[in-house]
Amino acid sequence: MLAALVANAGIAVAKFIGFALTRSSAMLAEAIHSVADMSNQALLLLGGRRSRRAPTETHPFGHGRERYFWSFVVALVLFAVGAAFAIHEGIDKVRHPHEMDAPALAVAILMAGIVLETWSLRTAVVEASPLRRGRTWWAFVVRSRNPELPVVLLEDVGALLGLVIALAAVGLSSITGEPRWDGVGTIAIGLLLAVIAVVLAREMQSLLIGESADDDDRSAITAAIGAAPGVVALIHLRTQHLGPDEILVGAQVSFDPTLDSAGVAATVDDVERLVRDAVPTAHPIYVEAALPDQPTGSGNPS
Repeated sequence: MLAALVANAGIAVAKFIGFALTRSSAMLAEAIHSVADMSNQALLLLGGRRSRRAPTETHPFGHGRERYFWSFVVALVLFAVGAAFAIHEGIDKVRHPHEMDAPALAVAILMAGIVLETWSLRTAVVEASPLRRGRTWWAFVVRSRNPELPVVLLEDVGALLGLVIALAAVGLSSITGEPRWDGVGTIAIGLLLAVIAVVLAREMQSLLIGESADDDDRSAITAAIGAAPGVVALIHLRTQHLGPDEILVGAQVSFDPTLDSAGVAATVDDVERLVRDAVPTAHPIYVEAALPDQPTGSGNPS
C-alpha cells in the first residue's frame, strides 16, 4: 500500500504539471484519479490503524470492521471524486473542444505514469499472490476477506487502464486534429472508475454486513470440532468475520452422553484448542451443548 501511495504521489504531480502545459482534459482526469487514489490509500492506512484499537464496552468484539468501513469510503471517494469529475470534464470538453498544447509532453508524462503504475501493480500482485490459494484474480478480489489488497489491485488496474485510455485519447487528438477525442477519452476514464467503484462498494457492503469464513476455513473448523474427543456430532456451525483477522465461531455440539459436567468442560476446551490450531484467526469461539433429543446433523453449517 505504501508503494502505491508513493507511486501515485509522483504520478499526480507529473499529471498536474502535464495538464498545466497541455490543457488536456484526459490528463486532468488522470491527475484527479491519482489524487483520489492517494486519498484512498491514506484512508486504508487510517482504517488499519483504527482497527487495532482494543475492545471497549461499546465494541466488545473490537474494531476490526473499521478496515471494511474505510474501504467502503474508498469506493465512495473513487466514484464521487474520480468518476463523476472525469465524466463531467469529458462532456464539457466534447461540447466545448479546444486544441491541446504540447501533445508530445503529454505522451511522455503518460508513458512515465504507465511505468510507475506497472511497478505499483506488480508490487500488489506479489503481496497478494500468497493469499490467492490458487483462485483466479477475480475470485480473489470478490471473495477475499482482506479489504486492502483487493482495493489496491483494482485501483492499480484501473489506473493503468486509465493511463492507456488517456494515451490513446491524446494520440488520436494529435493525429486527427480533432480535440473531441480528448473529451471522449476523459469520459471513458470516468466510466472505468465508476465500474471499479461499484464493484468495490458491493464487496465492502457485503463484508460490513458480515460474511462467513471462507470454504477452506469452515472445512478446517468443522474437521477440528469433529476430531475433539467427546464430540459425537456437530449440529450447527455459524461463522462471521469480525475483521480480516478475526473469525467469530459459534458451534452447537452433541457431546458423549456419558460425560459429566467436568468432562463436557474439558471437551469444550479441547474443541477451542483444536479450532485455534487449525484456524489461528478463529476467535472468539462459543460452544453450545445440543439438547439430548436434538437430531444430529441438522442445519446447514456456514
